[in-house]
Amino acid sequence: MVKVGITAEERGSARLLEQGAVAFGWLGRGPLMAARRCEELLRAALAVPDRIPYAAKRAVRARLPGVAERAAEVAALHARAVALADWPESLQRLECQVVDHAREFGLDGLPAASAVVTELVDHGVVSGRLIAAAGPDLHLEVGGGRGVVVLDARLMSGWDLAAVRPGESEGVTVPVREVPKEGERGVQDLLF
Repeated sequence: MVKVGITAEERGSARLLEQGAVAFGWLGRGPLMAARRCEELLRAALAVPDRIPYAAKRAVRARLPGVAERAAEVAALHARAVALADWPESLQRLECQVVDHAREFGLDGLPAASAVVTELVDHGVVSGRLIAAAGPDLHLEVGGGRGVVVLDARLMSGWDLAAVRPGESEGVTVPVREVPKEGERGVQDLLF
């Protein structure tokens, strides 16, 4: 699962941390328009998208390949990208240096999520122990045999945070979407 994107050089890897990028490598440095042309070139020539939905990222976090395999995949794509003939002249190609964020995110040994919070509601509770954070996704180990629940921190905007007091509701009392276990298929009930 790879993508291509543009960020301001002074931001460093902050943008990739915000997006939950597990591993990455810089391809080039130069003016914005050259970077945009290169991004389009990579999309067309290598079929590399500029976005990956968070739901797709969540689905693979608990079963990532090892560090070496991730680095090899990034390095192979880097080599294919910088070898393209139509690379913009004003964009400097950079040497491949793979950066891996799995440790920073807490993904080593991460259990698969059982559910994802779909919305926050008045008097609702999301209570658990934070075990991983990748991009906006907070992976919480919750009680009641529920396992790991993912909360997209972007849902928290405008809501108050408060500690759960002993005796108050613990766990998750807000709407969630169950995550199918590997090999399970959902039932389609609508056509579109």
